[in-house]
Amino acid sequence: MTGPDAFDPTLSPEMAALMERMASAGPQPDPTLLPPAEGRALSEENNRRWNRELPPMAIATDCRVAANAALGSVACRMRVLVPEGAAAGAILYVHGGGFAFCSPETHERCARLLAIAAGMPVLVPDYRLAPENPYPAGLTDVVACLRAAFAATKAAGVVAGPLIVAGDSAGANLALAALLHEQRQAVPTAVAGALLFYGNYALDFATPSYRAFENGPGLTRARMQRYWAWYPAAGTDLSGDPLACPLAADDGALMALPPLYLMAGGVDPLLSDTLKLHQRLQALGRKETVTVVPGVVHGFLQYTIDLAAAREALAAAGIAARTMAAATA
Repeated sequence: MTGPDAFDPTLSPEMAALMERMASAGPQPDPTLLPPAEGRALSEENNRRWNRELPPMAIATDCRVAANAALGSVACRMRVLVPEGAAAGAILYVHGGGFAFCSPETHERCARLLAIAAGMPVLVPDYRLAPENPYPAGLTDVVACLRAAFAATKAAGVVAGPLIVAGDSAGANLALAALLHEQRQAVPTAVAGALLFYGNYALDFATPSYRAFENGPGLTRARMQRYWAWYPAAGTDLSGDPLACPLAADDGALMALPPLYLMAGGVDPLLSDTLKLHQRLQALGRKETVTVVPGVVHGFLQYTIDLAAAREALAAAGIAARTMAAATA
């Protein structure tokens, strides 16, 4: 990348080889062009290939987070992944999938590697998905899981301590929106920081990276437009709502956030969203840096079984999580 509007479309050799192997299986239906339930089932099936050879955990179980009537959340399953020798605290990891697809199971290998790298439990909420459950349903479930993270998982062996929120793609949006929600509601949250991976933070399909990678490889502008069409209730414009589009948050709200760790892929229509967020934080005098992994596509953290760059990126995120947790000690 040589400037704010110039992006290098060159895939790394390993990423290119992986994309070639996926293409060799023949044309696959676009899940976003199917009825939502069918697209969701196809996405689950497609993600099974990335969730083999799961790293062992000391504890791998599910717990339940009760419905919170004040929030409007429903009872929510949460996957609990505790590595050997886990420290106190936890990472609440919100899975991506365009607000409409995926689950704790589609992201389990990624979450387990992050748990090992961070040396702390990772909790993955099974929040409600659009379009059957439009905004803010999924967000309220995530907020409820944030509030109840330690109470709900104590019996599963999680020890209260530093809490970090994390997420990828739409999950990064929801993780950041959950922090903004609690800030707006003046709910005290002892969140040590957030790990945000290639998030979508605005309803803007004309950014430099959307223009550069509108047709992929991988994620396309058209797919993102369909995801965003599913997310709101009919007739609702979310573009100015910071809890749906965090880049709409004012400077005061961004300034009050805990430390953020920002990571994005170099060949991704959503790259500009991360860069824009980083630019706003810098302008406020905050000290966050942004890591752009060159030569990889959107969602690359899913490919840990085949992609060294994904494993290395999660190792780096684990170090960031340890640093955030230590700063609260």
